[in-house]
Amino acid sequence: MGVLASDPGRGGTVTAAANGAAAEAPPDGDVLLDVRHLVQEFVLRDYGGAKGGVLQAVSDVSFELHVGETLGIVGETGSGKSTLARSVIQAPPPKHGQVIFQGRDLVGLPRTALKAARRNLQMVFQDPFTSLDPTWPVSRIVEEPLTAYAVGTRQERRQRVRELLDLVGLDPARHGARHPRELSGGQCQRVAVARALALEPKLILCDEPVSSLDVLVQAQVLNLFEKLRSELSLSYLFIAHDLTLVRQVSDRVAVMYLGKLCEIGPVRAIYSEPLHPYTLALLTSVPDPDPARAKRDPASVIKGELPSPLDPPSGCRFRTRCPRAADRCVVEVPELRALGAGRLVACHYPLADGSPPAERGEPHIAASSAGTSQVPAAEADI
Repeated sequence: MGVLASDPGRGGTVTAAANGAAAEAPPDGDVLLDVRHLVQEFVLRDYGGAKGGVLQAVSDVSFELHVGETLGIVGETGSGKSTLARSVIQAPPPKHGQVIFQGRDLVGLPRTALKAARRNLQMVFQDPFTSLDPTWPVSRIVEEPLTAYAVGTRQERRQRVRELLDLVGLDPARHGARHPRELSGGQCQRVAVARALALEPKLILCDEPVSSLDVLVQAQVLNLFEKLRSELSLSYLFIAHDLTLVRQVSDRVAVMYLGKLCEIGPVRAIYSEPLHPYTLALLTSVPDPDPARAKRDPASVIKGELPSPLDPPSGCRFRTRCPRAADRCVVEVPELRALGAGRLVACHYPLADGSPPAERGEPHIAASSAGTSQVPAAEADI
């Protein structure tokens, strides 16, 4: 993650990571979080309590997060990003798989042991207003984790609250007695960050923490995240749907589609040379204000809507919208496999292979006949 600065020419922000300072391979540090074959499903009920189906929100997801690293997770709305983050913190626990944090599997831990583990695992939610109790003053909101874990005396907790508010750029004397409704969106998100830092965690899961803020406030909050990472040796799991933002703040990027990971790799490598057709489609769907640049390749634009997680396609879940899909994609689930330094991709026919399967003499299937209804000429909603 690099320090942000406003960039009026592009209407956004730029970072050192975006300018080539991102790592080209996973960090050499120890693994802080190891997620293995995570599955999260929800049983839906019809009227009267009858089972209405099983929603497959996260399906067999595995990844590692290293000490001091920021891993960005990106994908369309409904791809399972937020559910993945909540499953990591066991709210609710996943149906299957392991979440190994600091060498300990959180899945199935007794309530007391899980509470102790969560001390080093905190979350910043998307909406700063709904994530804060509107009836409490800011000082009590920030003190709440300290009280729950019986940290220090009352006087020591109040002193800690003052230090935390000052750390996130809020004046304790001016803002401590205010309620969330008396603060701006950026100030509320700073309060949420202060609360997440109260117990000195090792990992913070950020679920689209700046999506509801304007561009200038986004830059301020993201600069705060970077400052805290360098000062407190924090690691981040950063979830967002804004591809430009993820590029700016991440060391590595994981791309999700319909509950599965498509591709993982260093941020610069993925954005300059994507290996999965879905990653390419997401990148080419980002509006480019420069008219001098080449227009997007029509073959890279995916059509149709995201299939229902109640009845996902067989084989590769992206096959119903993929221009490279072949018969193999219908029956065989692609597994994440290494393809280059620090790169993992789940695709039978990755872009590194060059021509589509049809041009190599392999059977090609049309997306419209792959078993899921399509909406004509609708681009991906990211």
